Amino acid sequence: MKETRYPTEGKRSEKKKRFTVERWHILALCLIVYDMLAIFCSFFFALWARFDCRASMIPEEYMTAFLRFIPIYMIVSLVVFWVFRLYRSLWRFASFTELKRLGFATIILAIFHILVMTIAFGPMPVVYYFVGFMGQFVLMIFVRFAYRFVKLEKNKKARTLARTMASRVMLIGAGSAGQMIIRDLHNAKEVNERVCCVIDDDSNKWGRYIDGVPIVGGRDDILLNVEKYKIEKIFLALPSATAEQRRDILHICKEANCQMKILPGIFEFVNGTVTAGHMQDVAVEDLLGRDPIKVNMDEIYSFIAGKVILVTGGGGSIGSELCRQIASHKPKQLIILDIYENNAHAIGLELRDKHPDLNLEVLIGSVRDSRRINQVFEKYKPEVVYHAAAHKHVPLMEDSPCESIKNNAIGTYKTAYAAMMNGCKRFVLISTDKAVNPTNIMGASKRLCEMIVQSFDRKIRDGKAQELLPLHAHTEDTYGSMRDMSRDIAKAKTEFVAVRFGNVLGSNGSVIPRFKEQIAKGGPVTVTHPDIIRYFMTIPEAASLVLQAGTYAAGGEIFVLDMGSPVKIDTLARNLIRLSGLQPDVDIKISYTGLRAGEKLYEEKLMSEEGMRTTPNKLIHIGSPIPFDTDDFLKQLQLLMEAAYDGREDKIRDLVASVVTTYRPAGAHGSEYKGEAFKEQMKTVKS
Repeated sequence: MKETRYPTEGKRSEKKKRFTVERWHILALCLIVYDMLAIFCSFFFALWARFDCRASMIPEEYMTAFLRFIPIYMIVSLVVFWVFRLYRSLWRFASFTELKRLGFATIILAIFHILVMTIAFGPMPVVYYFVGFMGQFVLMIFVRFAYRFVKLEKNKKARTLARTMASRVMLIGAGSAGQMIIRDLHNAKEVNERVCCVIDDDSNKWGRYIDGVPIVGGRDDILLNVEKYKIEKIFLALPSATAEQRRDILHICKEANCQMKILPGIFEFVNGTVTAGHMQDVAVEDLLGRDPIKVNMDEIYSFIAGKVILVTGGGGSIGSELCRQIASHKPKQLIILDIYENNAHAIGLELRDKHPDLNLEVLIGSVRDSRRINQVFEKYKPEVVYHAAAHKHVPLMEDSPCESIKNNAIGTYKTAYAAMMNGCKRFVLISTDKAVNPTNIMGASKRLCEMIVQSFDRKIRDGKAQELLPLHAHTEDTYGSMRDMSRDIAKAKTEFVAVRFGNVLGSNGSVIPRFKEQIAKGGPVTVTHPDIIRYFMTIPEAASLVLQAGTYAAGGEIFVLDMGSPVKIDTLARNLIRLSGLQPDVDIKISYTGLRAGEKLYEEKLMSEEGMRTTPNKLIHIGSPIPFDTDDFLKQLQLLMEAAYDGREDKIRDLVASVVTTYRPAGAHGSEYKGEAFKEQMKTVKS
């Protein structure tokens, strides 16, 4: 193959390199002249100082030896300096490397000077050598580092001015993590924040300093020093503190109306990489003061590993977190089913990036479509199903009750039926505390879901699975696309369970993101009622609970998380405003809009008649199933489906109430009923 040559390539290669005088050449020449003068002056001054600073007192043999040797020494010095690249360095960036090279060059020249002078011209006074070399070294350091010193001094003045303009920070925690953060802020190129004082509960540290920053007291002195030092931001650097300890300190800090940030954990601290960049905004869950729910990951791993797992609603908040945790436990295959393609696509890309070896299928489909559901089960044969697909927005479902029944209740039935008919081993329903004594159609539909999985479990245990008939909405499809299945339904062994938990912080449609948006816009922050309370947990906690409940399941249980004490929504809103460094009702107004349709003041975790049993995880409990006539329920469910698909919104609530006996519709303005359960909860509410 012939080599391609461009027309200009030959010309360029034939051009001779021309020497051009650069700016650094001129500077190097000036530096050479300076070095020659510095060498002469240094050793002449040494000789002159030796004899009482009087030139006439210098003996002729010393002066003659000096004048004859100094030109030779200058030339040798220039050669040595050139070899050590002292004329080719960028002195604006002079550092220890340049200082070290200059030191080595001076030592070599000193040995040369002493030997040659003594042998060729005779010995000189000791002071001559000592003062001469010291003067030479100092003068050469001065000229080479002068630019750097001037530049550093200018930067120091600029940084001092910048520090006066920087945000004033109080650091809580005088440990190693706190020290790393202070040093990182001191060394930052852009001075945006300045630590003015440090708080620590260890009285032995009070009155002492960390990198020049005073340790002024313990947590009881926070508010006093916020005012004294005019603090604008508070950094909490206690990576090993418990959730309760952080909560107690943050409850004091939020009264200071400062912006707060927190060092989230000990991982960076253990690895010695703590910087100010690791500080994160304080989240509301940090104020809840509850330690994260801990689950037995070994149990979950042994249960999931090597199995085909299906997650319906896998693109949602809970569903996507379930997929993340399942993907890290080496399933044989993970199938994500969701009707919303954007969310499904996003979680699919995320998991493929993090787990390139994961056998992943992302499918689009509705749990209401029995044909599509059966197609998925028949093709992939999932062994475990986590059913997270559901409509969950209370006000929207109040306006569209038939859609709530079709998607939540009937969709659950169709998915459960397909799981049973295709030999699925375990079916886990994601439920909600709104299913307990529901006052809205969404909560009632989720209670219907719980009753469905309990019905499936009871029929299978009694050996009557054939009495579970497919629900269908296609008049031409008598068996709901199940007629071609060869499996003997009497041999069904699927275990059905439900997992019930409260509100999830940060989930799609939850109140916290809404509050943050309103604060960012300058308010007002809208709260439905000053007394409304809710249970809260984080998304990872909810997903972990669901996974561990799947390992405990024996069939028919409703697992319930002990989420601690309920929290007032009004308190959450005020805390979020304070965490932003603002004052509620001063900088950001709080507006009460009234309970929405179907909404009630409080949620319950269990119905009073359900009772409670414990599990190996003390924070996970099991509610005993409430007895109901399964045969009657299945007949009523058929009627509910027909009414929902016929769009009979005027009748659907009455039909639901006849099936879910604990359903009490709240009406257009919610329910402000304050029963005994509400009064008991209010006693433990965090204010």
